[in-house]
Amino acid sequence: MNPAVAHHASLVGAPLLISMGCPVGIGPEIVLRYFSTSPSEGRLPAVVVGDPEILAGVAAERQLSLEVVEWSPGGALPEASIPVYPVSRLGYAPQAWGKPDARTGQAMARYIEEAVALIQGGQGSGLVTCPISKYSLNRAGYPYPGHTEMLAALTGSQRYRMMMAGTRLRVVLVTIHEALERVPALLTVEGVAACITQTVDALKRDFGIRQPRVAVAALNPHGGEEGMFGDQEALVIKPAVEQCRSLAEVSGPWPPDTVFYQAAAGHFDAVVAMYHDQGLIPFKLLHFADGVNVTLGLPLVRTSVDHGTAYDIAGSWQASASSLEAAISLAGSIVCHRSGGRRDE
Repeated sequence: MNPAVAHHASLVGAPLLISMGCPVGIGPEIVLRYFSTSPSEGRLPAVVVGDPEILAGVAAERQLSLEVVEWSPGGALPEASIPVYPVSRLGYAPQAWGKPDARTGQAMARYIEEAVALIQGGQGSGLVTCPISKYSLNRAGYPYPGHTEMLAALTGSQRYRMMMAGTRLRVVLVTIHEALERVPALLTVEGVAACITQTVDALKRDFGIRQPRVAVAALNPHGGEEGMFGDQEALVIKPAVEQCRSLAEVSGPWPPDTVFYQAAAGHFDAVVAMYHDQGLIPFKLLHFADGVNVTLGLPLVRTSVDHGTAYDIAGSWQASASSLEAAISLAGSIVCHRSGGRRDE
């Protein structure tokens, strides 16, 4: 292992945990691609929380020179292998790809639960999640709209945010999965200020940026055009920005059609967006393959791939592991920063 990676690994301490996601989605495939294509000397210590039988079955079918090894907390991580903390044993069934059911839903939920329990017990340094099926999660009896809400419930977290992070752009959302018609009424000075504050805190603590530059997007075209197109800028967003100016270099509200270009050009470290598509359309234009979903406000480090289960191609060996690789790298970097390590940004 080269010195830089060794230093990083020593700061991580316990391994990162990768929850396998839906057993019949592309989660198992991207996990295997990551371990088979990334040189072992360049990887952070990581353990898959999932199903060893499915992973071993795919590895054998694809003739990968990787051994699936069952791992126990505190155990060694042998090279040229995939360490797996066994949670389910569903058996390898190629005909099941892309066909989720209550059984697979229960398995993927248990991967998340077990991973959180391991981290809370000091056996994992951070969590990287592969995609799940929200429908199967609900069918299995878990009343959560997705990963983030489930993790918040498991950790007792009340205020959490979604950050989308890439090499050129970081975006944090004030509102997430809401109908567009509901967004204006959901925006409050307190809510926008809280989002700005969490963004500043994350940039300092998790990204090692000592003096963050945060741009806050307007809601309406042209920033409301002095009230012609809406007054949320004057009544809500601008007061929130003023409230947070002492925290860092916070500015706005900026016209949404220019602020993301400015951020991608390096003028800002993050953009606070008012609603889902306002932030994710520009983000995915730049980072469709390598974007990472980071959950702010949890007591543990959590990153995720920025894509779904892709049932239509599951089992066909077409899925890319680029987003998983980026999520693992970023999780390791955040753990490093929280552990006292520092990278210049």
